[in-house]
Amino acid sequence: MRSHFLRFKLWRSSSISLASLIVLFGCGHPNQVKVSHANDYKQIINQEGRYQNAYPGKQSYPFTCDADCYQQQVTLQCQAENPAEQCRYTGTQPNVQLNSGFKVRWFGHASFEIVTNDGKRVLLDPVSQQFDWPVNWGFHLLRGFSRGLPPGLTNQVLANPDAVLYSHIHYDHFNKADIERIGNRAEYLVPLGFADHFPSGAYQINEMGWYAQHNLAALQIHAVPAHHFSNRILVPLIYDDFGKSSWNGWIIQSQGKSLFFAGDTGYSPHFKDIRRRYGAIDVCLLPIASYYHKEDGERYRNVHTTPEDALSAAVELGCKVMIPWGYGSASWKMGDHSTHSALQRLLTVRQRIHDRPEGQIPLIILNEGEEVTP
Repeated sequence: MRSHFLRFKLWRSSSISLASLIVLFGCGHPNQVKVSHANDYKQIINQEGRYQNAYPGKQSYPFTCDADCYQQQVTLQCQAENPAEQCRYTGTQPNVQLNSGFKVRWFGHASFEIVTNDGKRVLLDPVSQQFDWPVNWGFHLLRGFSRGLPPGLTNQVLANPDAVLYSHIHYDHFNKADIERIGNRAEYLVPLGFADHFPSGAYQINEMGWYAQHNLAALQIHAVPAHHFSNRILVPLIYDDFGKSSWNGWIIQSQGKSLFFAGDTGYSPHFKDIRRRYGAIDVCLLPIASYYHKEDGERYRNVHTTPEDALSAAVELGCKVMIPWGYGSASWKMGDHSTHSALQRLLTVRQRIHDRPEGQIPLIILNEGEEVTP
């Protein structure tokens, strides 16, 4: 079932959501939507009104692990060693002075809470469920895989953040039920074309094109490119929503420090472009999962970084420390051998390239629910 869902996720064919088959009546307060663009950059939209990657087509990669990429690690305690299933990382953190100005808490998959030194709270891709209703109901009936719920993403955490940032509309990064739990006091920062997916409720939504900037008091938030795609429709029928909304990474700047959240992305020259604009990054949150598929690995890797791609991106971004994500017991296991195979591969590869720049990047490896402080 998992492979079928992955094919759905990557389809570029006509499709329609189950949700669109149900007409919901009721009155809601209209959302407040603002759209902002960078003065010196315009995103590419084709004649069909679909957003494009900055560097479309096949990519070249700095290096690839070709053999024995998933070796058992003494720092991973797993319920099943081969493959690495339901594990806990027990290794020591690098002896680096983080001094980043950000407290980073990881809830699992792509969900983070960022707290700045001056007390601003930002949520990144907060998703506590698997699918929105009624897709979750239909998927359960079809006996699809069941995602483990992330620890710690409670009502208390979701209550009253200053800002919520979403990278794109895929179900594993955006859930409407969580928006209703968060409420309308927060500012929502999203990619272009995204606001139509929000429920009505007087939400403050800022659609931001690549390199646009939004200030939240002394906090500066920048939308930056990612190399990915968007669609939310699972059932091929009438409407094709592929590329109708964009996909972003984000840079948060506070008191002279910077944090980069890549969102879902494959490897491309856009990482170098980001470095040229914003300089070296203090903390980089980079995905390392969902790249493997025995039948269509090339296309999966095009839109998801392998662990070695993430290390190369960290070098190009000038990351002073890298925090990987995407693996874990609460992960979706889409395009992965097991819950922790991506982390297993990251540790294996890094041991082999310790003399290369990619092998010198300090890694902070978290278990779901853990945090690292400034």
